[in-house]
Amino acid sequence: MDMSRREAVTAGLAAGVAAVSSNAATAVESKDPGLEFVFEVVATLEKPIIFGQTGTGERRIIGITGGTVKGPALNGIVLPGGADWQIVRDDGVSEIHARYSIKADDGALIYIDAPGIREASPAVIERINAGEIVDPSEYYFRTTPRLETASEKYAWMGRRLFVCKGIRHPDGVEIRYYMIT
Repeated sequence: MDMSRREAVTAGLAAGVAAVSSNAATAVESKDPGLEFVFEVVATLEKPIIFGQTGTGERRIIGITGGTVKGPALNGIVLPGGADWQIVRDDGVSEIHARYSIKADDGALIYIDAPGIREASPAVIERINAGEIVDPSEYYFRTTPRLETASEKYAWMGRRLFVCKGIRHPDGVEIRYYMIT
């Protein structure tokens, strides 16, 4: 059977669209986001101020007293004066919202606003609250911070998204910062 010119053009266009769609899908897959380790914060904490049940859960505020920052993209200290505002819900989820500042080794100041969640069983929460060292595989602790600075050197941090993994220690917290590539 002979194809009409219209059928041939239509078939050719369909084949071209299929090839472009296939190539586009491959291009998107090869450019999926990744994670790049940037720095780690090890912060010391005050004992929580516990407000009690406020209607949405147990309200807590935990002061941040200082700490260190180390990594391939940033080194410095955690300044005292920040805090983590939390709501501990009945379902084992803690809605966390830490706000604190870092002073880089070169003097640059970086503000961090880090909402997130920590989820654990009641038994694990009890162990953490008792000051026990709990393996981080027993709970989920992640934040999605935004960073701000007036420093030209670190301005790129305000133009990138980050995700963090947190580890709770008896007297502090360890937060590993990963940039989403």
